[in-house]
Formats: sequence, structure tokens, C-alpha cells
Amino acid sequence: MSNTNPNNPVPNFFITSAKDFKKIPGSPIAYWVNKNAISVFENECVDDHYTAKKGMAIGDNARFLRFWHEVSVKKIKWDAKYKEDTISHLWYPCLHGGGYRKWSSNKENIVNWRNDGEDPKKAIKDKTGDHWSRYIISTNFFFKPGINWTAISSASYSSRFHSEGLAFTSASMCAFRKDYDPKVLLLLVNSIVGRYFLNLLSPTINYGIAEFKKIPLIIPNNKNRFLDIVNNLINTFSEDWDSYETSWDFTTLPLLQPSHHQPTLKTTYSSLRTHWRNMTLEMQRLEEENNRIFIEAYGLQDELTPDVPLSEITLTCNPYYRYDSNKTAEELETLLLTDTIKELISYSIGCMMGRYSLDHPGLIYAHSGNIDFDLIYSTFKIQHSKFPPDDDGIIPIMDQEWFPDDVTNRFIQFLKVAWTPETLNENLKFVADSLKPKTNETPVDTIRRYMSTGFFKDHLKIYKKRPIYWLFSSGKQKAFECLVYLHRYNESTLSRMRSAYVTPLQGHYSARIEFLENEKNASKNPSDQRKLQKEMEAIRKKLEELRKFDDELRHYADMKIALDLDDGVKVNYGKFGNLLAEKSSITGSNDN
Repeated sequence: MSNTNPNNPVPNFFITSAKDFKKIPGSPIAYWVNKNAISVFENECVDDHYTAKKGMAIGDNARFLRFWHEVSVKKIKWDAKYKEDTISHLWYPCLHGGGYRKWSSNKENIVNWRNDGEDPKKAIKDKTGDHWSRYIISTNFFFKPGINWTAISSASYSSRFHSEGLAFTSASMCAFRKDYDPKVLLLLVNSIVGRYFLNLLSPTINYGIAEFKKIPLIIPNNKNRFLDIVNNLINTFSEDWDSYETSWDFTTLPLLQPSHHQPTLKTTYSSLRTHWRNMTLEMQRLEEENNRIFIEAYGLQDELTPDVPLSEITLTCNPYYRYDSNKTAEELETLLLTDTIKELISYSIGCMMGRYSLDHPGLIYAHSGNIDFDLIYSTFKIQHSKFPPDDDGIIPIMDQEWFPDDVTNRFIQFLKVAWTPETLNENLKFVADSLKPKTNETPVDTIRRYMSTGFFKDHLKIYKKRPIYWLFSSGKQKAFECLVYLHRYNESTLSRMRSAYVTPLQGHYSARIEFLENEKNASKNPSDQRKLQKEMEAIRKKLEELRKFDDELRHYADMKIALDLDDGVKVNYGKFGNLLAEKSSITGSNDN
């Protein structure tokens, strides 16, 4: 709508009519909008065919919101459609904002909504004295299919389709059908045209309901092609989201899917990477086709181009989106490989714990207290698993090999089963090379070092400081560390940890010190004597640390602490004194 004055040209000076601004709802001062774009506002708008709603302000996120992986899945109602469906369960899937992702995803939270939100409604009234409806709004639209977007985002606008069964908080905005399919609206608002008008109406990072409703709405012809595009986009982006274990619809790791599985891990990854690359390029093609359709429908060929950079294809398997786009292609490929191998390691630990199984897709055990663990495994008909779970959900994670069933040895066994014993050494090397081995390390050394120093840090990032595998640690010397599966922890877990691992390890350390002492006394080589002395001193420090840890462990074991998973990881993780690693980062802030 703007041009420099040809009779009196001044660089970057634009002349336009004030009347034009009034044609745009809210009359924003947007000198850069051309007359074709202004004329579009004479058409219908989103509000004519869709209902846009802000979510509820639940009042106490720490009390009423959880990540879905924190609680027993038996208490989550996945398929609620009406408020009458909220009687039997405590927790319900809930949209709660999220990062920059288009088409599908950002489904990771649950809300306490039993009896149509009885607890949060009462809490609002008790706290404010007001009726709950002043804060807990839009409940008539809970569990309905629609599209959603994050209310405030530092990144570009992105919207996602959601099916039935979800509530939504004020961190998420939603739009629902009046008489048009929500998927058609999704195509518009995720196109460059939709973002163009949304940025005109709301030039800040706050993508509110009022501005969203005013987006001009023109539905292009060829509805069938439209639906083909959007269904392909939704399905592919859902597949990508569900390929990672933080999704509640996760089934199996892409590396283990038959369509990609090859004789070695290296060739398997190569096949998978080719699939990911082709999938990303196809989604880019579809998004650009969608852009062209809307640019033509709105007459904005001179204003906009349909191009979509790879960094805006919001697939987790796309390194140009997942990582810093300033990195080189080689650096991006290295990061993607490393993270894919780390995801394999995490999945293998899930199989060790009984959360997953190589014999059956999907979540196997995520209840609480180890209750009915064997029964549930028999329900899935995997009593004779080719990679059986640990008996008690306690896995030593040591920087040296002291136990035959420690996490590194079990991972080696996992690779033998998931691929073959014949390819084990090649696969171990491929894993180790992706983890940045140190000079003179064997592949097993590299893997053991990552397990001891890197895995739990990555686990905290993936699970947003609400871990499902808890790291019990003796302290700085790492005399003893083990992972315990949250959903299998019970009142006897700490006693079992002492009897099976901590007490025997003290004996192992004492015996090793005695052996080294004898070796030192027998040696005539000063260099060897110094090495033996150094190792003795290191083990003595570990033994001292382990004895202190054992004293505290015995104290808490005698308490027979029970967990209420409904309280969430943040509360439960703080019940064990100094036995757990990273306690302050997990319990010290309210990340919900």
C-alpha cells in the first residue's frame, strides 16, 4: 500500500492514506501493507467460521499440572470427550503452550480434571473468593478437536492440529469449527499468508485471540487437494513427534523399525537418515505448495514468495530446525548422529527398566510401586523376553566395571540382541565414535564414560528436569551410582540397593585395596609403585565416600519411604536427603 512519492522522492519515506488504515481491523499503523492486502479485509474473517478461545488460568500449575510421564498411566484418561468422562480418572491430557512447531506436537502435559475440574475450581474459590468461572474458562470446548498455538512465543507463529481428548490452559490458544474444517484454517495460519496478516494485526510476540479472529479468510478452490496436503503434513509431523520417547504415543525407536533395520547400526542409521532427509524435503515441498495456493488466492504474488527455508520445517529429525542454523552441514550431521545414538542408549535403558521391550511396541510398564509388574509383562505375552528387564528396576551406572549387570554391560547385551553378536564390535565402535571418544579409549571405555558422566545430564534435558530414571549417587568420587526407575520404586528399593550393590561393593573395594597393597610391596619398579599407590588412594577415597553413603542409605531404607506419583517428580525427588544427584536443579525451581 506504500510507495515513495515520485514527485518528491525521499529514501525510506512512504505516503499512504489514513483511510486505508481504517479498513484494517484495529487500524494498525502498517505503512508496508499494499493495497491488495488491504482489500482482502473486505472479505470474511476467521471469526465468521471458527470459534477462537483462550485457555483456562488454572491458578496453581505446580499443584494441578504435570508432565504425563510423572504419574501412573493408569490414572490418565486418554480419550475423554465430555465432562461425564471425567469421573473415573484424576489426570487428563492438556495443551500447555510449547515451542515453535507446526502441524502437530507439543502434547506432553496433563491436568487434574477429575469431576470436571473439581479440585482446581475449589482452589480458585478458596484463594480468591471469586467464582471459578472468572479464571477457568472455555471448559465447554475441552476435549474437542481443533487447532492450537502458543499464546506468547519468541519464535515465529506456529499452529498445530489436535484431536479429541485434550483440555487447554491459558498458555495455549485454540480455534474450533463453526462450519468450516479446522484443518483448512490450519493451512491458512501456517502459511506465509496467514503469518503475514497475523503479524500485521499483532506485531508483537503475543498471538492473542482478538487479533487471530480478524485474519481475513479466503478459502481457495480444490478442497480435496487441500485436505490431501494438510493430512499429509499432520500425519508426517505426528509421526516425527511420536518417534521420541517423550511422546505419549511413542511405540518404538526409528532405528529399530523393520523398514530401516539393517545388518549393522551404521547401515541402519544411513537408511534412516535417507528417510529423514526425504521426509524433510517432501514436507518443505508441501509447505511451499500451500504457500503458493494462498498467495494466489489472496492476490499477494508481488508481496510474498512461497519459499520455506529448511530451518522452518519443524521436524525433530531435521537438523536445520533442531540445531543452530549457523552451523555447517557437517556439524549439523554430527549433532544429529550423536543425539540419535543417545536416544538409542536411552531406549535401551528403558528396556532394561521394563518401561519398553524389544518384544513389543509401545509403553509396557509405567504404573507405580512395581505393582503387577510381572502380571503386566505376561499380559503382553513377553514372559520369555529376548532382552528381559531388570528384576528390581535398579541399574548400577559405574565408571568402572564392578557388577556384571551394570548399565554398560547390559547395553552391550542390548546391541547383541537388537542386531547380532557377529556385528557387536562394529556396532560398539559406531556408538563410541558418535560419543566423541578420548585418545586411547576402547569403544567400551567411551560408552562407560558417557553412561557415568553424560547420560543423566541428557536425561534431565529430555525430560525437562522431571526424570523418570533417578540417579542415586554417593557423591563426587562416584564410589557408587545407580539408576532407579521411578515407576518401579517401592518401599523395599533402598534396602535392595544396599544388600545387592552397596554392601558387596564395600567388600570389592577393600579387597582391591589389599590386592594393590600386596602388588606394591612386591614390586621393585618405582614407577609401578607410584601407579599402584595412586590407584590405592583413589579407591580409599571411594571407600570412605561409600561408607558415608551407606549410613545415609540405611537411614532412609529403614524409613520405608513411599511415593505418591500424583505429587510429581519435583516433590518426590526431595524425599531422599542427599542420596540423589542433581537434587537442587530438580526440586529447586518451579518449571511448570
